[in-house]
Amino acid sequence: MKNSVLYTQSTPAIIPRLIVGLVFLSEGVQKFIYPELVGTGRFIKIGFANPEFWANFTGAFEIICGLLILLGLFTRLASIPLLIIMLVAFVKTKIPILMEKGFWSMAHEYRTDFAMTLLLIFLLCYGGGRLSLDRKYFSNDTK
Repeated sequence: MKNSVLYTQSTPAIIPRLIVGLVFLSEGVQKFIYPELVGTGRFIKIGFANPEFWANFTGAFEIICGLLILLGLFTRLASIPLLIIMLVAFVKTKIPILMEKGFWSMAHEYRTDFAMTLLLIFLLCYGGGRLSLDRKYFSNDTK
């Protein structure tokens, strides 16, 4: 019975950690592998000043924070820079779509960002769960 409770309570945090961690890790790596498409080139297209710096800075944070979230280490802290990245992405890429093409076009383009943002908010609020390094090293919970 005790093991089934542990499993049930741990699963909800594992799933968001896997989704968020793997997506951001993948996106961060791609900024370096395909800079013309999703790195510097994309940041030029969006209109960033000093696009190479910002693409590399963002990619590095996506990789580091994605790995931390996968491990469940400093989960809440690692969620914050990723939420900032999502906010900047919304302002720089989705608001212009809203203004030019309307709500439904923006909603279509924002669907993945919206899901990732909600998962990040979940991780910020609830942490990495029972099967995380946060729990192992930083929890006062003795169960």
